[in-house]
Amino acid sequence: MRGEPDPFGEVPPPEPLRLVVADDNPVVRAGLTALLSGREDLEVVAEAADGREAYVATLAHTPDVVLLDVRMPGVDGLAALPHLVPLTAVLMLTYSGESDIVHEALRRGANGYLVHGEFTPDELVTAVRDARRGRPHLTPTAAGRLLAQLREGGGTDSAFGGTSGGSWQDAGPTSTKNLSQVQPDMAQSESDRSTYGLSAREAEIMELIASGMSNQQIAATCFISEKTVKNHINRIFAKLHSTSRAEAAAKWRGTERTSARDGGGRW
Repeated sequence: MRGEPDPFGEVPPPEPLRLVVADDNPVVRAGLTALLSGREDLEVVAEAADGREAYVATLAHTPDVVLLDVRMPGVDGLAALPHLVPLTAVLMLTYSGESDIVHEALRRGANGYLVHGEFTPDELVTAVRDARRGRPHLTPTAAGRLLAQLREGGGTDSAFGGTSGGSWQDAGPTSTKNLSQVQPDMAQSESDRSTYGLSAREAEIMELIASGMSNQQIAATCFISEKTVKNHINRIFAKLHSTSRAEAAAKWRGTERTSARDGGGRW
């Protein structure tokens, strides 16, 4: 039997991770299937064109991870999520980076959110493997939009909490068109970035620092090494004239400017 030692003491390689790829674009599905199936430890066992097909394929093939698009005809990704997460790990893989969609996908139990064009093939493979282990990944747009919404009062408890099923009727049709019309106000971040001379990547990492993430969490979110995170932080501290994360976060959020303007009162 595979995965168990033979009588001569040799341990065969573990079973590959079984994947379902759900996307309404057949070209995207074919590309993802070819990419992922080319890895020895990954196997695409089924493809799906919408959320309902993804659910049926998950019941039939018991995959380790489902790669799920958001916008699909019929049952979309958000509507399918509450019914997939009790069965397996789900990694959102989509072109939709709107803050409300990112937040809702994570609230419904997604193990990560990747926006096309923001990851390399190796980073995608790492995210798939980590999804199976329960380690979330967010590409820069998803992380930035989520943080922007949390800063505007979206809350943190529901953003990363899973859900526990229910019926298809309970979920109801999800209108991603309506959700896509809600855009976060990024004026403050853009203003701070301009004021302090931070690059786009440095501004993104500063947002993650201000949210309370550790270097390890930032590295996982941005698909970079912890050493690279430390190098970015050193440059950020120099530009913000700060010596600690708390001081940098205070300046980034405008605490010091607001306190001075209000005569030294607490923000």
